[in-house]
Amino acid sequence: MEVIRLDKVSLWRRTQEEFSYDLKRTLLSIVEGKYRHPAKKLVLDNINLVVEKGEKIGIIGANGSGKSTLLKIISGILQPTTGTVRVGGQVAPLIELGAGFDPDISVMDNILLYGVLLGFSRAEMKERARSILEFAELEDYALVPVKGLSSGMVARLGFSIATDVQPDILILDEVLSVGDERFKHKCQQRIDDFWNGETTVLVVSHDLQFISTSCKKVIYLSQGNIKFAGDSQEVVDYYLQSVKESEIVAS
Repeated sequence: MEVIRLDKVSLWRRTQEEFSYDLKRTLLSIVEGKYRHPAKKLVLDNINLVVEKGEKIGIIGANGSGKSTLLKIISGILQPTTGTVRVGGQVAPLIELGAGFDPDISVMDNILLYGVLLGFSRAEMKERARSILEFAELEDYALVPVKGLSSGMVARLGFSIATDVQPDILILDEVLSVGDERFKHKCQQRIDDFWNGETTVLVVSHDLQFISTSCKKVIYLSQGNIKFAGDSQEVVDYYLQSVKESEIVAS
């Protein structure tokens, strides 16, 4: 049974230059008659993808190839410029750990808020709060505003919430390196539980050894396109060969 389908999905996004172009300079350029429409970049180009329930899929490619953007499209964080996205089931995105937290409210209130955004009731999240705090090792910080936590604490909190709720679809973006070695091991054990269960998992990682041994299927993205998809080892070998060939051309 398919749980994710993308049909002809493309995404244009503003360039970094546009984001850094402040209002004052924009108004001045209009007055001087020098205003130019901001440039946009095609980040994803006509993506077609079907993911079946329970599949463990790795996504690889160079930096800037569109991997994280693809996960954000599937998670609903970004909307495609064209095409359709259909996702069946509850999604827990571990993309930018803690990105959705409100820094001015307490850790406990953020747990409740985060859970509600994932589709759980406030009462259910209250029941889960203790185990979430224990796993994140933040029992003494329940009433502390999130802005009072270190970045590592925030990452641990985000990981703990998203993996405690047992989603139908788990989305991982280079998050297997949270915290110190002891905490990483604890995180890996929890990830293994998802791997051995029926949860659908999509994972972006530069650890090709992990991808080839843990995923049955791999997608290789290049410049916003699916360059190759299929058996994990076959795709990883194809990717490594592509990298080698590009290095030869560059030299």
